[in-house]
Amino acid sequence: MTSTIGQRAGLDAIPAYRQGAAPKSVDGLAPFKLSSNENPYPPLPSVVEAVAGAVSGIHLYPSMSADSLAAAIAERWGITAANIAFGAGSVEVASQIIHAVTNPGDQVMFAWRSFEAYPILATVAGAEPQPVPLAPDGGHDLQAMADAVTPRTRAIFVCNPNNPTGAVLSASAVEQFLEAVPSDVLVVIDEAYLHFNDHPETAVGVDLFRKHSNVVVLHTFSKAYGLAGLRLGYAIGAPELVSALRKVAVPFAVTALAQEAGLASLKAEKELQERIDVLIRERQRVYSGLLDAGLPVRPSGANFLWLDSGIHTGDLARLFEDNAISVRVFPAEGIRVSVGTAEANSRVLAIARQAARLLLRQH
Repeated sequence: MTSTIGQRAGLDAIPAYRQGAAPKSVDGLAPFKLSSNENPYPPLPSVVEAVAGAVSGIHLYPSMSADSLAAAIAERWGITAANIAFGAGSVEVASQIIHAVTNPGDQVMFAWRSFEAYPILATVAGAEPQPVPLAPDGGHDLQAMADAVTPRTRAIFVCNPNNPTGAVLSASAVEQFLEAVPSDVLVVIDEAYLHFNDHPETAVGVDLFRKHSNVVVLHTFSKAYGLAGLRLGYAIGAPELVSALRKVAVPFAVTALAQEAGLASLKAEKELQERIDVLIRERQRVYSGLLDAGLPVRPSGANFLWLDSGIHTGDLARLFEDNAISVRVFPAEGIRVSVGTAEANSRVLAIARQAARLLLRQH
């Protein structure tokens, strides 16, 4: 049966967000999904215990303001609960921001390529996406972004480290950028990969928030904390902005299970740090191996690596697929490979050696 219900005008032009693909089955090989920047390790036992303990209360609505979790995050960052807005993952909080600060026809700026949801969220909200090409090194071209600001620009997303290229922005570069941006334009520092960013000169979102009234910071529990399946993220911003975000948020979107998992994760940060350290070491091992194999890999401050493979992207993607590994493929641009378990990463390096031979034959 064909529906006769009309759709919103222009909806066909909005692309659907692509979830990371599952790996194809290959005889004799364990499959590894490296397409979604997930934490490859299961939740910590203390987190599992906290979630299990909350299950008996799922017949009740959760706290909309997530008071206990807000208090713990406020203590963690030296801010107040009035500075914190929650959502079902930081992507939902990003959506709140756009809905709260833009009117139809306003512009939302972001580097491109960057997080795939930015243009989707802007368009859904009735705003106009305003992409600015990346610099040649795969990082944000902050000067070009500052120059591109128009009277209609209401929000600018700065992804640090950038997804999918892994490039890190320095504190001095972002400070200079903020000085050039009008104070009535909101600058969103998206730090989804904060915990993996060990660059000594990196910009730090909370530091920028303390100095600039037009800065809001996005954090997520999906990556380092390994709570991707529970959907929990938050913004750190001025109380006036946070109040506006709460107005446009989906009521009760942050479940009681997510709140309990977030609390338990904050209490277990020392144990989580051990896992993060392992992933950073593995990232370096894979980066060095890809580089030694002669592949065009970029340094990364996140839990993934970017292969700047250009016209060879399709051939490289097939190699990964043939070896039971799924990766994030951007046709004719490049491939993003998440850092997985040691076993998965070793297979990536074996594929890299095959890829190097393939590229040599093609040249």
